[in-house]
Amino acid sequence: MAWLHAVYFLNQQHGWVAGSGGTLLETEDGGNTWKKALTLTRDRLNDIYFADERIGWIIAERDELKLKTNDEARSYLLKTEDGGLTWRQLFLTGPDSNVRLGRAVFADAERGWAFGETGVVFATIDGGAHWTRQASPTKHLLLGGAFVDYVHGWLAGAGATILQTSNGGMTWQTGFVRDGSGARFNAISFVGDRLGWTVGAAGRIFATTDGGHIWFAQRSPLNVDLLDVKFIDASDGWAGGDQGQLLHTIDGGAHWMVESSGTSHALQRLFFTDRNHGWAVGFGGTILTISQDHAPRLKW
Repeated sequence: MAWLHAVYFLNQQHGWVAGSGGTLLETEDGGNTWKKALTLTRDRLNDIYFADERIGWIIAERDELKLKTNDEARSYLLKTEDGGLTWRQLFLTGPDSNVRLGRAVFADAERGWAFGETGVVFATIDGGAHWTRQASPTKHLLLGGAFVDYVHGWLAGAGATILQTSNGGMTWQTGFVRDGSGARFNAISFVGDRLGWTVGAAGRIFATTDGGHIWFAQRSPLNVDLLDVKFIDASDGWAGGDQGQLLHTIDGGAHWMVESSGTSHALQRLFFTDRNHGWAVGFGGTILTISQDHAPRLKW
């Protein structure tokens, strides 16, 4: 079974998941049933985003064994403008364009950021047709990102790295993580431009109330790696990780509770349209639906 690395929903019914071996699935009934979408590639699909019913992007990563030279692109984007019926490849150009990209975040149909190894950050303002390398203050691997509009954004990664911008990435500043030396942050989530949370290795959870300048630890009931975090509002948030572990808070992270997920497979990514419509995907083709009204349910 595929390892699912990404999930994105346009609304409560229509969504996509993507993963290893070029796996791409689509649902139009909230995740009750899934169908295989067009086979694009056998490469690993790391991330997916849709601006609307027609325009979407996927970050793909090539198998290094298939590369003929070290200069060949390790990652590329796939873009659709017809709701996934057809996709076309987009390659980055210029310095460091052959680095491995793990994730991308978009503010709208035109503005987006892709990031990955050695701290590289690329930005587009024309829907992915052209990408520009942005100056980054870190060489650490970047693993998670969040933008709440086209100017306020954050990136998180290895080496306790958290970067913050308030000008769309023209400049990036490094946040200060209290008692976070050496932490590896896998994901980051923001509500507005001040409240944020990041999660990572060994169950660590950190939060900020000043837009990402200073981060402080929150008490976590787990010590397994947490792979993603999503906050629906300032109070209600979820985190997922290895061994099927799922955490939930209803007070902004002051208290985190362990929720039964019904699986022991790693939960790689989370997505919510509102409190009662959420999904988690991960290893072994796992797809969960999450709601305040009932326990998480396996759907795949």
